Amino acid sequence: MIELVDYRYGPDARPRVAEARAAGREGALAALETFYYALNNKDLDVLVDGWADDPLVQLNNPVGGILRGREAVRDLYRRVFAGSLNVQVTFGDAATYWLDDSVVFAGREVGSYLGDRPLQIRTTRVFRYDGSWQQIHHHGSIDDADMLAAYQQAVRD
Repeated sequence: MIELVDYRYGPDARPRVAEARAAGREGALAALETFYYALNNKDLDVLVDGWADDPLVQLNNPVGGILRGREAVRDLYRRVFAGSLNVQVTFGDAATYWLDDSVVFAGREVGSYLGDRPLQIRTTRVFRYDGSWQQIHHHGSIDDADMLAAYQQAVRD
């Protein structure tokens, strides 16, 4: 099934780790909300635990490029969380592709970093169920070239 949903998972997202163990739609949504809780609250352990422990999980984004493996995910977010970047985003406007044991959330992250700099990212997150819902792929893109350059520079500083 495919549906368009505006989830609105952002700075007020909750950590729903236990609920993400449930098979089905509610478990998948709990995993997605937990990711946005971890991202907006700089909770590296919760964020990384939400990724499958497989050398081929993949994160493609404007800061790290193409990264594979859970440890590469950890290293990237450790850098993002370590400084004063303070990324705050809300995920929404998502086309959601529900499959038997996986789900694809393709939408937008809208928010800010460094307090007042705007951030808009097209994002796709893929989760699979294997006893719990865990992320196996992420792709994020910033379409505006100036916004992309400014964000990349802020992460490097």
